[in-house]
Amino acid sequence: MSRRRISSKRAADLGIQRIEKLISMADDAVKEGKPDRARRYVDLARRIGMKTRTGIPKEYRYCHDCLIPLIPGVNCTVRLNNGKVCMTCAECGVVKRQPYTREQKHDRETRQKGAHETRQ
Repeated sequence: MSRRRISSKRAADLGIQRIEKLISMADDAVKEGKPDRARRYVDLARRIGMKTRTGIPKEYRYCHDCLIPLIPGVNCTVRLNNGKVCMTCAECGVVKRQPYTREQKHDRETRQKGAHETRQ
């Protein structure tokens, strides 16, 4: 008897569910003080994402060098420098920088609108 083939859409949906479960397990493992287990969960999530051609959600942050989930205040430091958010991994020391100019632009526009309305 041959195996039934799963459609790519169904495989992607299943992959997303498993990735989300592994991500939550990795966060719990870091909070419990088990970084090796957390690395394994992140590695499995990445492999599932590659196999099913889905990605890890953008809002989830992990160190791309040592594969440990980055949780501010637990195992990473967060600083704001020149329009960038700098996250430093406490395990390996790698710095991840992300711009936040969109948020600054939005704040500037809202302040200008507020100032414009008060003048009228």
